[in-house]
Amino acid sequence: MTVPNTPNRQTQDYQALDAAHHIHAFLDQKALNAEGPRVMVRGEGLYLWDNDGKRYLDGMSGLWCTNLGYGRKDLVAAASKQMEQLSYYNMFFHTTHPAVVELSETLFSLLPAHYSHAIYTNSGSEANEVLIRTVRRYWQILGKPEKKVMIGRWNGYHGSTLASTALGGMKFMHEMGGMLPDIAHIDEPYWYANGGELTPAEFGRRCALQLEEKILELGAENVAGFIAEPFQGAGGMIFPPESYWPEIQRICRQYDVLLCADEVIGGFGRTGEWFAHQHFGFQPDTLSIAKGLTSGYVPMGGLVLSKRIAEVLVEQGGVFAHGLTYSGHPVAAAVALANIKALRDEGVVSRVKDDTGPYLQQCLREVFGNHPLVGDIQGTGLVAALQFAEDKTSRKRFANEGDIAWRCRTIGFEEGLIIRSTQGRMIMAPALVAGRTELDELVAKTKLAVDRTAMELGLL
Repeated sequence: MTVPNTPNRQTQDYQALDAAHHIHAFLDQKALNAEGPRVMVRGEGLYLWDNDGKRYLDGMSGLWCTNLGYGRKDLVAAASKQMEQLSYYNMFFHTTHPAVVELSETLFSLLPAHYSHAIYTNSGSEANEVLIRTVRRYWQILGKPEKKVMIGRWNGYHGSTLASTALGGMKFMHEMGGMLPDIAHIDEPYWYANGGELTPAEFGRRCALQLEEKILELGAENVAGFIAEPFQGAGGMIFPPESYWPEIQRICRQYDVLLCADEVIGGFGRTGEWFAHQHFGFQPDTLSIAKGLTSGYVPMGGLVLSKRIAEVLVEQGGVFAHGLTYSGHPVAAAVALANIKALRDEGVVSRVKDDTGPYLQQCLREVFGNHPLVGDIQGTGLVAALQFAEDKTSRKRFANEGDIAWRCRTIGFEEGLIIRSTQGRMIMAPALVAGRTELDELVAKTKLAVDRTAMELGLL
């Protein structure tokens, strides 16, 4: 596959202008300015091209987003048609529009039957922002306004707005002014790092029981909800032990605490199920969605509500001040509708479950199962993580594991591969339309990057 490269400016010009006016997310801007960012100019399928004509296999779907890959003409056409018909209108003046109505119809045809309503937002961060208000409003209507504390997990990630940052457990973000009252945290279910001598099953239950302990500490009468990702994303693509989620659900039900699943990265087929909570076998009261909703082509998110919550809000709640100017934006809704229909009608999700997902997981375990740098492999469907370890027998991690993983990520770029490093873990989440040939390339280039990293450490 070849794609013409016709840049408007030299790469150095783009870099200089970027440094002059743009502050990037989650990095040292001064260091980036000295290095110069790669300038991405085109995408097609699973591939990206930079301004110098170099091709990369995108093993991260942008940022967990492009489930259908780049360059989908049907999504572009949906956006163009909607922009011509109705480029924008609001939801404040007792109005709606066909795109958002039809999106909801299709979305809820794919969701489990106990969900009924959605509040649309512009991102996953906003979805979790709205979540706090929605959950607290629900309990207010039921005459329990004291139930307002939200419990999250350390190292969990729920976005970058102030409230979503507080819900998350990234302490360095809290230190930057990202903490709010009435929010508490428990430990993450990261067995490899924190399991000690416990079996995964024992550790999973032990982590879950921390939720019960925290609820009792705070008083069940004060706790509104517990939020967690079915599997962690930014925190390192960590899959909890199988014992974890059943116990979490039991505790939430026992103490009348709403169970809120952050499906921003897990939704829309990533695990081989439409939503990750279905893979893990639990039933949340709310779902926060974004990213795969539109394959990242335009920003859109949402908060999906169970019938239990929606009925109270609608029938008893009166005015609910959750509004966003661009909630249910017609162009975003049109793209989301086209995206979901493609995932459904082209059998993308079922193919991830039955074919490409098992194939990727098998390949990774065959290639890296005995690799001297890799201590553990986690994942299902088209999402996976390689855990680096200094000593595999004792699960001892490198003291500088973050630096080692970042070096591996950098080597990946050199080899024409984009994968993510988080702490001492290498993460991949390719587009769901990836075929076996592209997955072979993903695994092969990942091996090159891991092998080169191991060589630098004297392990190969």
